[in-house]
Amino acid sequence: MNSLQAQRAGLDPIILSIRGQKVILDADLAALYGVPTKRLNEQVKRNAERFPSDFVFQLSSVEKAGVVANCDHLSRLKFSKTCPYAFTEHGALMAANVLNSPQAVKMSVHVVRAFIKQRELLMAHADVLKKLAQMDAKLMKHDEALRVIWQELQPLVTPASLPPKIHH
Repeated sequence: MNSLQAQRAGLDPIILSIRGQKVILDADLAALYGVPTKRLNEQVKRNAERFPSDFVFQLSSVEKAGVVANCDHLSRLKFSKTCPYAFTEHGALMAANVLNSPQAVKMSVHVVRAFIKQRELLMAHADVLKKLAQMDAKLMKHDEALRVIWQELQPLVTPASLPPKIHH
């Protein structure tokens, strides 16, 4: 998946894949936690030491344009002057801790469960792909064995050329 494109991840339209990570954008996280996006981002800035780059990162303008183009519910970001922040699972949980509102605490459990569900779906998908690769390898071996058998049988089924008849 192109890191500059944000695409919906599975059945959860607010969990996006950006830069190879599953994230929730600040506007969606703020809505879940029942606070304005501005307040969420203020708390993140005030508690910057709790939000390393693997917990939260700001989208580039190109990434923002990709998100707006691919996610209808984020079209309101099109004319925003600032680029949104993307929260990983750990960042979303940390945000609930710094907001410390009853709704944020309650919803953080649902957010973590949604990320867990995403991981489970990806693992199931990876297992299926692994099994398909194993089946493909077996079929390739069978194809080669059949090719060898065919080559061995070919002389037996091809009529031998008869010596020319001599007419007297």
